[in-house]
Amino acid sequence: MTLRIQVQQQDFSVASEYELLRQEARCGAVVTFSGLVRELTETQLLRMTLEHYPGMTEQALIQIATEAQQRWQLGTVTIIHRVGTLLPNEQIVFVGVASAHRAAGFAAAEFIMDYLKNRAPFWKKEHTSNGEYWVAAKVSDHVALQRWE
Repeated sequence: MTLRIQVQQQDFSVASEYELLRQEARCGAVVTFSGLVRELTETQLLRMTLEHYPGMTEQALIQIATEAQQRWQLGTVTIIHRVGTLLPNEQIVFVGVASAHRAAGFAAAEFIMDYLKNRAPFWKKEHTSNGEYWVAAKVSDHVALQRWE
């Protein structure tokens, strides 16, 4: 079981990350998720700024990935989260899971994203055509987390 955790400003290659996961011994499934900075519906998003607490953020991601590995039989788990200024449609997060079977891979990837959205110390500020503001936690994210507890 291997963990690859990265918090970085630079973009990442989904294809390269997939290839690294695919090399896992006894891997029967690779499940990946790549999240993008999405456009807002009510106003124009100009950019998003993501901040984090170095050290604490990486430790939180390690804890989330470790818990996923304890719940399911997984090989390598990769979490990459970008920080800094991002534009609409840019990649913001990558979660990749290598597992022997698809069910474990899908469940683990979804678990990691739900926990990441609720428990990882990232702060998002949206800069829009109507001003800028810090993004508050969503009720839907908390509801998604409850199914794992």
